[in-house]
Amino acid sequence: MTGTVYKSTGSWYSVKTPNGDFYECRIKGKFRIQGIKSTNPLAVGDRVDFDLETSNNTETGVITTIHPRQNYIVRKSVNLSKQTHIIASNIDQVFLLITIDSPPTFTSFIDRFLATTEAYGVTAVLLFNKIDVNDESSQKIVEDLTTLYEGIGYQCLSISAITGTNLEAVKTLMTGKSSMFAGHSGVGKSTLVNAIEPGLNIKTKEISEQHKQGQHTTTFAEMFDLSFEAQIIDTPGIKGFGVVDMEASEIDNYFPELFALKQGCKFNNCLHLHEPQCAVKSALENNQIAASRYKSYIQILEGDEEHYRTDNYESK
Repeated sequence: MTGTVYKSTGSWYSVKTPNGDFYECRIKGKFRIQGIKSTNPLAVGDRVDFDLETSNNTETGVITTIHPRQNYIVRKSVNLSKQTHIIASNIDQVFLLITIDSPPTFTSFIDRFLATTEAYGVTAVLLFNKIDVNDESSQKIVEDLTTLYEGIGYQCLSISAITGTNLEAVKTLMTGKSSMFAGHSGVGKSTLVNAIEPGLNIKTKEISEQHKQGQHTTTFAEMFDLSFEAQIIDTPGIKGFGVVDMEASEIDNYFPELFALKQGCKFNNCLHLHEPQCAVKSALENNQIAASRYKSYIQILEGDEEHYRTDNYESK
């Protein structure tokens, strides 16, 4: 039988067949020793083949084959830094939820996430959530970030899961597609999903005022079928986003504005650091690219995993 993984709890997987039936499946042990570097050989969104078996009058499945992935989103494993964690696969688009406060989402996190979507061939849309609670200063940051990222080519929407602002626009983008929602804990992913599809009743929790961070309410990624011909993958909140599998010479490929300039550099292998006649450095000096984006590029290039989460918003 063939189906799609809708939920993973680590050792068991809920798999949905084309006729709508769900089966609880486990994985054959051999997948864990086939050289798959990720901590999870299977991810939500994976298409698999499985065999049915019956034990104690309960029918379960044994996954025998993982179909090739169209794409996937991956980050460094939280506990095992040399391994990766596949968040979800076979995604049409990913919505990155961003809040200016409670909790703050800094440009370094946004840029690392976008670089990963570029590297793995996933369309990204930025959703600036909680605009109903933004003060004048926070709203100015939203406007500046929207100008920045739309200028690069990313679609941006200012939304409120509470008041419903622009939720219809989000639903229009989702229709007919498989979408993933991602972002820090507390940015309102579950609240937004519930606003889009109230019947799901996904659990939500309040923001911790002491740390301005959300409390994890989604512990495993899970896919849901929606009433308007769409699918959504709800994911656990991400505190940090360590990029993986990027060679120094290719990182600028995942920053569209740098990629557009690099042909103008004197050297084909220019890393845009101290090389002479660098088109990227020239554009930076002339304010043609954002300082925050260049800083994020340098952090990824230098492998700075420890300090980027504490960065503040940069002037554009």
